[in-house]
Amino acid sequence: MQRWRGYQAAPSGWGRSALTIGVFDGVHRGHQEIIGHTVKRARDLGVQSVVVTFDPHPAEVVRPGSHPAVLTDPARKAELIEALGADVLCVIPFTPEFSRLTAEEFVHDVLVEHLHAALVVVGENFRFGHKAAGDEALLARLGRTFGFGVEDAPLVTNNGTVFSSTYIRACVDAGDVAAAAAALGRPHRVEGVVVRGDQRGRELGFPTANLLCSRYAAIPADGVYAAWLVRRGRGGSTQRHMAAVSIGTNPTFSGRERRVEAYALDFDGDLYGERLALDFVAHLREMRRYDSIEPLIAQIDQDVADTRSLLGDVGR
Repeated sequence: MQRWRGYQAAPSGWGRSALTIGVFDGVHRGHQEIIGHTVKRARDLGVQSVVVTFDPHPAEVVRPGSHPAVLTDPARKAELIEALGADVLCVIPFTPEFSRLTAEEFVHDVLVEHLHAALVVVGENFRFGHKAAGDEALLARLGRTFGFGVEDAPLVTNNGTVFSSTYIRACVDAGDVAAAAAALGRPHRVEGVVVRGDQRGRELGFPTANLLCSRYAAIPADGVYAAWLVRRGRGGSTQRHMAAVSIGTNPTFSGRERRVEAYALDFDGDLYGERLALDFVAHLREMRRYDSIEPLIAQIDQDVADTRSLLGDVGR
């Protein structure tokens, strides 16, 4: 998959394309439907498939301070989109100047002049242009003028619930990682670099990897979770380890800093400085305060046993 920074990066002599446009945070099942449809229609038409997305999130530019929690960082998003078969990922820097393009200017400058759209696939409730003034009806009218078609992909739902990035963020924020996984089509992932913590886990017999995550990462609610710890090796290989993950402030030790700490089962090694991923499978329990160390250790033993049992069943 080619990766372009800005629509102006389209090479000279670039042919026509079938494309779709969106933030695509999470690349959830609804996004997968839209991107998959775009890839299929591009093949039908004999053109290239292009996924157009934005960085940073448009909300942060239009309404500073309103940046939503991020379900997938840019590298992960690109990886997931590539797996869906897209030929090109075009990431447009969402600047204040770009946000002021009218709907008509966006279509003419981006879709027609640079990306040479033959077909544009959009989801329901698609909006574009300055102050989101453009809708699918306007896009279709402009398509008739400039010679490209417009198709919509239906929303993906389950029992009346529409799978959206907003819905998934709410699930993660509530600690319902199982519901988030159902909407994503895979476990919710949090990534970070392992940094030194207070070393209390090691003292208790459960050394943990303390993850320093990005500022806007969608971190599940405080509690204890069963997750897969994913390490990337050379050549794109990965290793997975069962992990019991604690998220919170360590109330037993009167902690104040919220942390993501993972105890990797059956692992003995140094993870400091590594960038790891945690794929959250299940919420085990809420965060609790213990009056002494002994009941805390007993509870961690139980958390490890629950993690091993649950992930052992999932892995089979």
